[in-house]
Amino acid sequence: KILGLHILNQNQFIINFTVNDSDCLLTIEQPKDYRIPELNAPGLYHMAFLVPSKEDLADVFTHIQRSGYPLSGASDHKVSEALYLNDLDGNGIEIYYDRKPDTWNWENNQVEMTIDRLDIDNLLATASQKVWTGMSSGTIIGHVHLRVENMEKAEKFYVYALGFDIVSRYGSQATFISSKGYHHHLALNTWGRPKTVDHKDLTLGLHAFSLVYPSLETRQLVVSRLLEIGADVTEENDIVCAIDPSGTKVLLVVE
Repeated sequence: KILGLHILNQNQFIINFTVNDSDCLLTIEQPKDYRIPELNAPGLYHMAFLVPSKEDLADVFTHIQRSGYPLSGASDHKVSEALYLNDLDGNGIEIYYDRKPDTWNWENNQVEMTIDRLDIDNLLATASQKVWTGMSSGTIIGHVHLRVENMEKAEKFYVYALGFDIVSRYGSQATFISSKGYHHHLALNTWGRPKTVDHKDLTLGLHAFSLVYPSLETRQLVVSRLLEIGADVTEENDIVCAIDPSGTKVLLVVE
């Protein structure tokens, strides 16, 4: 009702959500036993839904505003414009659209990103005025932002082993990484000094997120590097599961 996702299928404890009525974008699970996460626990900082256009973002903003559900922020990042809110369990959510890549400012393989105030009036001027029917069917997960305990270990896992490139840093406490020149597919931060938790712990929050590799050969190279650094790696039903140094589960799948 707030984000405009659609239910693809569900049972008593799991719901799979979609925007195009065929692909699962987000899975929500209610475990039988669980623990409430500590403040600033490692794991999800926010998941980011990338909508196709500024018009789509304006329509989302208008819908959320009319619903009365509170936003937690709205920012102009130079490469994108973004809205922020939290779900009922406190999981962070970003909804954003990208400006055209040829307008992004790169210098020495680093992309310029800002945290400026979003011009809401300018955003609303692009709203479609259509009756709200939900999030655009072209919406994808554009990036995932994580809290990690140790940045050096996190970069070794995500950059060296998984194969991402560092495209921006904010001091020693936040690193933004991507592939193929995107502004970021993953962000890592140590804000709040999070402490690693056992990944077998039934603490609410992020259970896992998926990375899609183009071939089995590419993924096998990644698995080899993960084993080289001593990461916890298992494989089941053609899906490789790797645990990052802060206890976050990453599923490596092949396109």
